[in-house]
Amino acid sequence: MNNENEKWLSLLGLAARARQIVTGEELVIKEVRAGKVKLVLLSQDASENTKKKLLDKCRHYQVQVRLVGDRATLGQAIGKAERVVIGIKEDGFAKKMTAFIDQ
Repeated sequence: MNNENEKWLSLLGLAARARQIVTGEELVIKEVRAGKVKLVLLSQDASENTKKKLLDKCRHYQVQVRLVGDRATLGQAIGKAERVVIGIKEDGFAKKMTAFIDQ
């Protein structure tokens, strides 16, 4: 893992402990519709159907999406089992995470 990768993963863990994330496809979509999610992290190994559904929904509601790592990495970062999609609810976490991922 490179240093930038560790930074956003650490920040994701911090956001999870602060209860500023939602996980799971249906819950993330519900929160995107409600305007509560600022950033969606989607694992690169998600199914094509899941990717299309989430990307379309986020595009419609103008929510940023980043394709990152794999489901095991996402799950491990938040101390849970494998996760395919994670929504970040807090604006500060979303901005900083986007900056780390885009480096």
